[in-house]
Amino acid sequence: MKVRGWVLATLLGGLLMGTAHAQDWTQWRGPNRDGVSPAKNLLKSWSPAGPKLVWQVKDIGDGYGSVAVAGNRLYLLANKGLDNEFVVALDAANGKSLWTTKIGKVGNPEQQPSYPGARTTPTLDGNLLYALGSDGDLVCLETSTGAIKWQKNLRTDFGGKYGEWAYSESPLVDGDKVIVTPGGPGAAMVALNKQTGAVIWKAAVPGDDIAGYSSAVVLETAGTRQYVQYMSKGVVGVDAKTGKFLWRFDKTNDPRFGMHAATPIVIGNAVYSASGGGGGLAKIQSSEGTLTAEPVYVERKAPNYFGGAVKVGDYIYGTTNTVLVCIEASTGKIQWEDRSVGPSSLCYADGRLYVRGENGAVALVEATPTAYKELGRFTPSDPPARGQAKAWAYPAIANGRLYLRDLGSLWVYDIREGQ
Repeated sequence: MKVRGWVLATLLGGLLMGTAHAQDWTQWRGPNRDGVSPAKNLLKSWSPAGPKLVWQVKDIGDGYGSVAVAGNRLYLLANKGLDNEFVVALDAANGKSLWTTKIGKVGNPEQQPSYPGARTTPTLDGNLLYALGSDGDLVCLETSTGAIKWQKNLRTDFGGKYGEWAYSESPLVDGDKVIVTPGGPGAAMVALNKQTGAVIWKAAVPGDDIAGYSSAVVLETAGTRQYVQYMSKGVVGVDAKTGKFLWRFDKTNDPRFGMHAATPIVIGNAVYSASGGGGGLAKIQSSEGTLTAEPVYVERKAPNYFGGAVKVGDYIYGTTNTVLVCIEASTGKIQWEDRSVGPSSLCYADGRLYVRGENGAVALVEATPTAYKELGRFTPSDPPARGQAKAWAYPAIANGRLYLRDLGSLWVYDIREGQ
């Protein structure tokens, strides 16, 4: 009976652990890179004070990237000064540092406007972590210790070229490959063996695009698995097996703005992309073995801010530089717009949008196309002095908790119903 009891307890423990892991936030924009969390049974509204604060730390190091969470640990990139950019692992229970690994220095510190700092989010894959520093330092680390397994630099190893605000991409892990975007001739995108860092392919993109500030996503259509990335001159697709350039969509690219940071959204065989020029949908079509990106619509008032957008059902939610907007995904038709908390980044879980304003305020909004319905808002206490910078880090949701970062500060809130 004791043995049976032990076996049953072990199985139940495994099931509970599996359930928790199913709600981890293991990479940029969550489990599927789309800003959507599978979490359920979350608070349906907030009091004026906001949800319950679990803990806050204020000394994690500066940076604009978000967090990756798995089990009882979370990981992020940060910098202290301009010569020390690093990955840090924190205990999810209390925010205490578990290990820190320096990976390089801050990229292009003379940038204008000047916001030098760590910018990306680590990607977790089992017991390994992949992180890209702002100066192009790509590392594979052991999650248990922070030990470096292999390391590359996108500029020195691949002749990469970044934009004014340096590298801001979060690596994509797909099967046995890790995908990053050096930019420039010959190796606009590269696929590396995730275990060794060995080059699998280099993708040359016509026009020698430099890297944008977006992160790649996977699209499978017309029998072809592709990596989709927003580079300096538009959205491109390359063959996942070979790195062959397949198509480009530049209708949402406006050179006057130069900020291509919003991660594309895959919608069936189409891709939604956005920049200062507006948001638009392109259908990827195949004819005699050639793929093209055919515009469905471009709407200047559609979500186009670098805080990204999320698709929920048949609708897309995101902000412009002034308002939160809901559009019909298939047509671009505007359903509603509201000032909410202003220009924001956002994610979705359990019927609601978590909208993080760059002014620091956070709103809970029902994800419905009928009208703007706010369910509460608050501003995290004791924020850092930002100067001219803003609260640009994306929110993350993992295991019933909301993670908010602002430069060197990190807040964790319990958003489970009944707490």
